[in-house]
Amino acid sequence: CAPVHIVLGAAAATVRARAHLPGYVLVDNPDWEQGMGSSLRAGLGSLAGTGARAALIALVDQPGIGAEAVARVVAAYRSPSTLAAAAYGGERGHPVLFGADRWADITASAEGDRGARAYLRAHRSAITLVDCSDIARTDDIDTPEDLTLLE
Repeated sequence: CAPVHIVLGAAAATVRARAHLPGYVLVDNPDWEQGMGSSLRAGLGSLAGTGARAALIALVDQPGIGAEAVARVVAAYRSPSTLAAAAYGGERGHPVLFGADRWADITASAEGDRGARAYLRAHRSAITLVDCSDIARTDDIDTPEDLTLLE
């Protein structure tokens, strides 16, 4: 995937100072307190005018979802109207791919901590589910205690 846009929130200055991220586009989300919907809007907004045909959305707190799952979901791209998502046990998960034709509607509906959930629910029949159960772990790493899930 290129270019890679990384949306930064509460600790944007710390991430910029500590993380070595050459070649990536760093996007500040000054509205991060409003939830992941604002990060999704910032990320999709940063792609305007780039010529990108799709955006693949991955969450930073799910490091067990790696390059193989990303590649499978990217391979489901067919057109700028594509909606595709990794599936685990038949349930939609991340990463999610949004064709560029859908960005405006997704951005308009992205609110709070729901992100694109309402949009995806309303367009369930259009989503290509890509099974990634055999190659990825969906554990959320939200607390220091959760780090044990990485072992």
